Amino acid sequence: MSVSRPALILDGKLDHAATMAELRRCIDTLLRKARFELAYEIHATGPAATSELENPEILVIFKGRDQDLLLQHNAELLKALEHIALRWLWLDPQFYGRIRFDAAGFRALRIEELKLSARVAAERVRETHAPFRFNAMASRERRILHLVLKDEPGVRTSSEGAGEDRQVVVFPVE
Repeated sequence: MSVSRPALILDGKLDHAATMAELRRCIDTLLRKARFELAYEIHATGPAATSELENPEILVIFKGRDQDLLLQHNAELLKALEHIALRWLWLDPQFYGRIRFDAAGFRALRIEELKLSARVAAERVRETHAPFRFNAMASRERRILHLVLKDEPGVRTSSEGAGEDRQVVVFPVE
């Protein structure tokens, strides 16, 4: 039996209606099979016009009795559901950032934490003239650090390491 791939990309752009329909099918299946007590809403926010820190075109927001489960251990389950959904959609990795799962404003709060951490690290590097190494993090979070720090005077960033051990390092500009 061959599995047909849903046509979600039209003229190089995400087809919001088709993607949202397929997301509903995926999430309904996952929630039913896992017996989660969760409701969700899917919002289309429009095509990403800028390279903002987080600017998804489609946002899935979960609510319900099991919401706290999604957010435990740095939202590992929420991220896992997002990962499964992205794989379900058969999207090329370049489209992954256009779909975002969230619950209780976790993503917005995490972005603010990363922005603050980036600014504190930049200040520390400027004061000490010594590099600052962040803990390993996912590529989306590393991207946020790089974007926040690209306009900070006196510092530059680099990602070092491989896979799950990849870290952002902030260096002083000589």
